[in-house]
Amino acid sequence: MKFLIDECIGAPKVARWLCDQKHDVFSVYEDARGLDDHWIIKKANDENRIIITGDKDFGELIFRREKSHKGVILLRLENQRAENKISKISNLLKQYSDKLKDNFIVVAESSIRIARSPRR
Repeated sequence: MKFLIDECIGAPKVARWLCDQKHDVFSVYEDARGLDDHWIIKKANDENRIIITGDKDFGELIFRREKSHKGVILLRLENQRAENKISKISNLLKQYSDKLKDNFIVVAESSIRIARSPRR
């Protein structure tokens, strides 16, 4: 799969782990710091990437402004350590890899919520 990891995820370990799992990863933190959310959505769309973020603003952009996207994973975790993020992403990929495309997914410490995005 192809992912775009937002800067707020921060930990390069997450990007490296995804690469080690044979995914194609673009890391804003490592490759393009300071990009705004509109640019991130455009790049992800242009390159058919699923966004991994901790930024709730993506919910606003997708559900209120109806921005198109290829999929968003919003991490709402209390434990922000890279190891915990990797564990939650790994669990998501094992259980729901077929649901990532075109959906808005919220991953919390003890739950995963999948919301179908509005269509334009």
